[in-house]
Amino acid sequence: MDPELIGKIAQIASVLEVSGHPKPGNVHRTQDFDDMVFEDFLISGVVIGSLMKKAAEIGNRYHDDGSLHKIKLGKIIKEAVIETDRWIGNNTNLGIVLLLTPLSASAGMSNDLTDLRKNAGRIMEATTSQDAINLYDAINLADAGGMGEQEELDVADAEARDKIIDEDISMYKVLQMSSKWDLLSYELTNRMPVTFGIGFPTFRTTKMEYGINKATVQTFLTILSKKPDTLISRKYGDDMAKLVSADADSVLQSGGILNPQGELLLRELDKQLMKNKLNPGTTADITAASIMVAYLDEFGF
Repeated sequence: MDPELIGKIAQIASVLEVSGHPKPGNVHRTQDFDDMVFEDFLISGVVIGSLMKKAAEIGNRYHDDGSLHKIKLGKIIKEAVIETDRWIGNNTNLGIVLLLTPLSASAGMSNDLTDLRKNAGRIMEATTSQDAINLYDAINLADAGGMGEQEELDVADAEARDKIIDEDISMYKVLQMSSKWDLLSYELTNRMPVTFGIGFPTFRTTKMEYGINKATVQTFLTILSKKPDTLISRKYGDDMAKLVSADADSVLQSGGILNPQGELLLRELDKQLMKNKLNPGTTADITAASIMVAYLDEFGF
């Protein structure tokens, strides 16, 4: 697939995700956070396009099993975070970058959706210890506390970096350690089951009948209803994350954004989450990945 097209689709996915309205508990076109505004996310989505194109070009070049490590996935992730920081000075898109980078590299070497998912997994499994170091740098630059914090290999611990190199611990293995409690890590080490199994089919089907915005919001709600958001879990505990998922499911049972009653409940959920500073940010990241897969399917293959 054409790397330029892949870069554009990554930008489109990022911009459509944040534009989804009213996406409960998140920044959207009529709602900002105190420290991040809607336009920050739009800019972030645009400026990573060249890095996603680069990932696709390298993925096309190094597609054999013996050369996948040469993609240097962690380096591209770090570069995308640096580029975002240059324009925004804030962590608006680390999770999206983590998901869209292997998808972009995979799209560069894939012929269909089956290949896309398989190759994304192969790329992750082929990552190196240097990829892990670059991932740690990206997390620290984005100040995204939580994703890498653990007793053995805390991203904030300088000794952890030495251990990663000395014991040759790959980025894939580092993320496996976090996968029990971080949904993004789980996605990246299990061939993206939520993206491909829940988010993508929901977006594709809903978009055909109801259009882009409703497809985006309904996809977000569907993912949140089935998978408690691990950003909420880290900040407020698993019970709170499960409660938010139950609330999302109740909105869906009333139709979600697809009918007036569901939309009324959706707007109330948005107000409730914002009031209590409950941000399903992990769900938003996977929604962006789901949109990217849908557009790769529609325009790329």
